[in-house]
Amino acid sequence: MSNFDLVVKNAHVATASDTFHADIGVKDGQITALAARLTGAATEIDAAGRWVTPGGIDAHCHIDQPSSDGSQCADDFTTGTRSAACGGTTTIIPFAAQMKGQSLRAAVDDYHARADGKALIDYAFHLIVSDPTPAVLGQELPALIREGYTSFKIYMTYDDMKLNDREILDVLALARREQAMVMVHAENAEAIAWLTDALEGAGLIEPKYHARSRPRPVEREATHRAIALAEILDTPVLLVHVSAREAINEIRSAQDRGLKVFGETCPQYLFLTEDDLAKPEFEGAKCLCSPPPRDAANQAYVWAGLSNGTFQVVSSDHAPTRFDDVKGKKIRGTDAGFRWIPNGIPGLETRMPLLFSHGVLDGRITINQFVALTATNAARIYGLYPRKGTITVGADADMVIWDSETARTIRNQDLHHNVDYTPYEGIPLNAWPALTLSRGTLVWDGAAPLDAIGRGQFMRCDLPEPARPSDAATAQPWL
Repeated sequence: MSNFDLVVKNAHVATASDTFHADIGVKDGQITALAARLTGAATEIDAAGRWVTPGGIDAHCHIDQPSSDGSQCADDFTTGTRSAACGGTTTIIPFAAQMKGQSLRAAVDDYHARADGKALIDYAFHLIVSDPTPAVLGQELPALIREGYTSFKIYMTYDDMKLNDREILDVLALARREQAMVMVHAENAEAIAWLTDALEGAGLIEPKYHARSRPRPVEREATHRAIALAEILDTPVLLVHVSAREAINEIRSAQDRGLKVFGETCPQYLFLTEDDLAKPEFEGAKCLCSPPPRDAANQAYVWAGLSNGTFQVVSSDHAPTRFDDVKGKKIRGTDAGFRWIPNGIPGLETRMPLLFSHGVLDGRITINQFVALTATNAARIYGLYPRKGTITVGADADMVIWDSETARTIRNQDLHHNVDYTPYEGIPLNAWPALTLSRGTLVWDGAAPLDAIGRGQFMRCDLPEPARPSDAATAQPWL
C-alpha cells in the first residue's frame, strides 16, 4: 500500500507567513506530510522548483444568481467553477440572495438546488439579506448561521436590495450576538438617485456617465456611515469591492482606531479606469460595475492598500452577463441609458494570474501577501481555515503550481467562463497556473480543465475568526 496517493515533489511553497522548499504528501484529499524528500506515492508531480501556493478562494462572486431586472447570470456552477479552477481558484463563495418578500430559507434551498451536482471545485455560500423581517432576524438567520452560513451581505444601494440605517443596526446587532460576519456594499443610494436623475435630465445617458453618477464621495460617505453604525454596536464588518481612495482612508482610519473593520477590493480597481466606460459603440458597458473604476491615479491608492494591509481580501466580484445577449448588457438596448445596464463584470479566471503577474512579479506585493490576499485571509474571515487557504498538514490538498516564466496575453477565447468578453482583454501576463489541484485531484493541467462535474463539495463554514468576541466584548454596551 502506498503511503500517499500523491506527492508533489520539489515544491517552492509559499504560505501567508512562510516560504520553504518541500515535498508535499497527499492522502485521501488532505495534506499529510511536508518533508525534504517523500517517497511511496501512487502518483508523483514534479513542481521543478516552481512556486506552489494554496488554491485560491474567491470570496465574492455571483454564480447562477437570480436577478430582479430580467438579466441572466451567464455562468452556472459548472461553467463558473471550471473557469475558477483554470485560474487557480479551488474554492468559491457565491451568494444565496434573498429577494424582497422571500423567505431567506427558501433562497438558500433554491441556491443549493442550483449548485447540487454541478461544481468542479468546492464552494460555500454567503447570504444576501434584503428583507430583514422579524421572522428572518428572529428565526431564519440565526438558524442558518448555526448551520454553517456564517457570513451575509447587506446593501446600502439598489432599490430592490438596500436597507435603511435602522435595518442595518438590526442586522449588525444580530450579527454581533451570533458572531457572524457582515459584508457591506457601501454607496449612498439617495445621492446616486439624485445624480442619475440629473444626468438623465441633461441627456447624459451613455455608459461613461455611470461613473459620474457614483463619484468617490458617494462611496466615502456610505463607508463612513457603515463603519460608524458598526462601531456603535462593536460589530465586525467587511467593506466589499472598495474602489476609491477616500473610502480606503475611512477603512484605514477605523483600523488605526482598533475597530474590527476589514476591506476587500477587486482587480477592476487595479487594472481598469473610468476611461474604459467611455469606449465607443456601447463597448464601455463591458466595464460597467458598482462602484465604478476610478481614474489612473486612484489605482496607486488601491495597490498601496494591498501592500500596507488595509485590504485583507482580493476577490473578483465575478458578475457574468453576456455583452451580445438580450438578457445581458443590452437587455434594454444600447440607447436605454446607463441606469438600465446590468452591473458587473466577469473575472473568476483572471483574478489570481493578474495579481501574481502585476503584483508579485512586478514587485508591488510579496508572494506571502499574495497568498494572504487570495486565499488565507478569506479562509480565516469566513470560517474555512485551516481546511482551506494554506499548505499545512491536515489542510485540504488545494494547490496551484505556477508557471511564472511564460509570457502570455489575456484573450477571452482562451478563457473558460460562459461570457462573451473579458474586460481584461489584451493585458499581458507572466504567470498562469501550470496545474491546479483540488483536494489532491488535478482539475487543470495547464491546457484543459478536468471534466469532473459534481466533484465539488459544499463547505459548511465555522464562525469567522475575526468575529469571535473576546471576553471583554461579551457585554452589550448599547443597552
